[in-house]
Amino acid sequence: MANLKSSKKDIRRSTEKAAANKSVRTSLKTYTKKVAQAVDSGDASATAKAVSQAQKNFDKAVQRGIVHKNQAARRKSRIMSRAAALANAAPAEAPAPKAKAAAKPKAEAKPAAAKPKAAPKAKKADA
Repeated sequence: MANLKSSKKDIRRSTEKAAANKSVRTSLKTYTKKVAQAVDSGDASATAKAVSQAQKNFDKAVQRGIVHKNQAARRKSRIMSRAAALANAAPAEAPAPKAKAAAKPKAEAKPAAAKPKAAPKAKKADA
């Protein structure tokens, strides 16, 4: 336990900051899920709105130092690729689930080949 007044204050501030940052990171996950739901629904306008909101919040989190800029860039990129897939897909076409291929029959086991025995090692002669 900290004894100095400044140490106690430091601990208090860091726990408060951690709680605030955790709520922001949780909201970022929520925005990502909203984008996924909008993409799954197929609504282009809702997807565009959700993507815009998510990007805005990721950028704010980077500015405040809550998430690393590379992590935010990666997650924004994944969001954009999902949204682009919706934009490129034809709205009337829905991909049909692929039928699973039948399992191949297993080959019969071959009998083990007979191995020749190794010749005995020659003993060294004492010189």
